[in-house]
Amino acid sequence: MATFADHIIAMLSASGVRRVYGLPGDSLNGFTDAIRRSGEISWEHVRHEETAAFAATADAALTGGLAVCAGSCGPGNLHLINGLFDAHRSRVPVLAIAAHIPRGEIGSEYFQETHPQDLFRECSAYCELVSTAEMAPRILAMAMRAAVEENGVAVVVIPGEIFPQRISEQPVRPISPTRSVLRPDDESVRRAADLLNAAERVTILGGAGVAGAHDALVQLAETLQAPVVHALRGKEFIEYDNPYDVGMTGLLGFASGYKAIKEADTLLMLGTDFPYQQFYPDNATVIQVDIRGRNLGRRTPIDLGLRGTVKDTIAALQPLLRPKRDREHLDRSLRHYRKTRATLDSLAVNDRDRTPIRPEYVAGLVDRLASDDAVFTCDVGSPVVWAARYLTMNGRRRLIGSFNHGTMANALPHAIGAQTAFPGRQVVALAGDGGLTMLFGELVTLIQNQLPVKLIVFNNSSLNFVELEMKAAGIVTFGTDLVNPDFAAVASSMGILGRRVTAPGDLERALTEAFAHDGPAVVDVITARQELSIPPAITVEQAKGFSLYAIRTILAGRGDELLDLITTNVARRILD
Repeated sequence: MATFADHIIAMLSASGVRRVYGLPGDSLNGFTDAIRRSGEISWEHVRHEETAAFAATADAALTGGLAVCAGSCGPGNLHLINGLFDAHRSRVPVLAIAAHIPRGEIGSEYFQETHPQDLFRECSAYCELVSTAEMAPRILAMAMRAAVEENGVAVVVIPGEIFPQRISEQPVRPISPTRSVLRPDDESVRRAADLLNAAERVTILGGAGVAGAHDALVQLAETLQAPVVHALRGKEFIEYDNPYDVGMTGLLGFASGYKAIKEADTLLMLGTDFPYQQFYPDNATVIQVDIRGRNLGRRTPIDLGLRGTVKDTIAALQPLLRPKRDREHLDRSLRHYRKTRATLDSLAVNDRDRTPIRPEYVAGLVDRLASDDAVFTCDVGSPVVWAARYLTMNGRRRLIGSFNHGTMANALPHAIGAQTAFPGRQVVALAGDGGLTMLFGELVTLIQNQLPVKLIVFNNSSLNFVELEMKAAGIVTFGTDLVNPDFAAVASSMGILGRRVTAPGDLERALTEAFAHDGPAVVDVITARQELSIPPAITVEQAKGFSLYAIRTILAGRGDELLDLITTNVARRILD
């Protein structure tokens, strides 16, 4: 008779899982010992359970398969929660093994007691407590099935004493996702075709649901003569080899994407749950396609909702469409995009060797020097702005971030998962100084696990994006200063290649050296603190907010900050 822990390993191995991310603890001993004895699955040791969940998220996002993380009872598995929320909202299949206190002590306020089945319910598709060894295999199988079918998080809560318990012989059947054709019925598809055929100015807004349907999307855009706008999570699947791409919309996006949507008489939403209502058109027919029916119409009123995958729905819709001849809307959108793109690219330069270094220049150089199949991860805040605007996707590169959950400190742990899953692939993490220092200890993981991640730090000694939000609201910046170490020196002390860059003329050499290094590297770049990442649409309230910020900053005796802001963003443009 095998132990339940042995059965877990057998089920995971049969289902294609090859690694578990986590931190050991006494309540997990039965599980980790089974991993040690198996020789089939590796234990990927990290320094914080939050990192384990983030790493599993990136692993699942890149491989498309089930990824696993684990935490010991109480505080151990509680640390998983932020990364599991990220996985849940990114819709990737992750199984979390949450060890629990002894079963007989549950409810007694025992040492380290929490109630994981309650804590994780909001961020999971399935969450259940195992009460007996006899029920455990079935719970495990249901959890794995829920994770892979719903592309979500499944949490199995297991009291520590159940792992080593013997169970009767159990069949080991691999759990893998089913394959289905999922599209709307013929009448709904015909109605969508009628609306699109009658439209004069169609714009397509695509998101992560376009994955696997790139060529079909381009053909659809050609038929409709429609500009294609992407949400951030759709960037890696939409913008490459796409002559109809007009950029991104949203708070991080381009004016061209915003304009193409606002000028449409019909908006076709494909696989996107883009959340910002102010960026949708005011008076347009809206058709939305999503595999999750609950998403239909929740961001903007729609005229027609279609439940299905983007790929299967386009396949049914395409034969019913009449090719459009009028390119006026498309050409106008493309011209605006070229103009917008040229403006953005003009900022990604060595600004006459002036310091601090423009963050756009950093992102532009990273894009040019990174490999054609690089995996990029980026922190929330200003790094995600520069990643969205300056990293070029090509169908082989990938971009991973906390784009829906929006948590700090994700770039390094996501990179750990990406590099672990693909040890021979270049992984580049674009980190903010605030995000990096939240999980700073994971630099040690790069050394211990021999992960050659290239970490680029946008070091502006501030919580930069928070400052921008304050300025837009008319608030004097407060509590956003960061006193940072020399990140390159810290990295070097750990045995990581470290390079600190303060002058733009030294940046390309430092990046080239880091990318060529056979091991992890940290490039600490001192970037401009006051660089503004202006959204494509400024509300009256935001304009008023900036004016109030300027007045209040002067009254607060901090006119030097305002002068720095003007110098960085206005004087540079005049000189250019």
